[in-house]
Amino acid sequence: MERRVGQTALLLTTSAEGWPQVAMLSVGEALAVDDRRLRLALWPGSGSTTNLSRSKRATLMLVVGPDTYYVRARTRRLPDLALSRGTLACFECQVAEVLVDVVAYATVTSGIGFRLNQPEQVLPAWREALAARGGPEP
Repeated sequence: MERRVGQTALLLTTSAEGWPQVAMLSVGEALAVDDRRLRLALWPGSGSTTNLSRSKRATLMLVVGPDTYYVRARTRRLPDLALSRGTLACFECQVAEVLVDVVAYATVTSGIGFRLNQPEQVLPAWREALAARGGPEP
């Protein structure tokens, strides 16, 4: 997991008013169950949780190497995760479509990344959330 700290996926949802909403997800919040399913762990009171609960649709955007991926998914809410540091809303995403954004005239060199300020506190919480969603450590 330490090798993937800083990798970020953007979660795009739509508010009840029709506005796009973007959330940044870390490796502690997104888990690939297999090649067609993802599980997300989100803050229960977040706009993304509200939007996914209502619309049951999302797009995830990831930069991997020189390629940019847009993963369109249908979502369903699973039981919340009762973790030692609080409760997280859990969603399963069924991949509906994957678009790859590549152009001949430019190469994507990076996506959004971050550095953890207190990894010794964050990484155990991420491991617990991943295990609760049925995933091995990345």
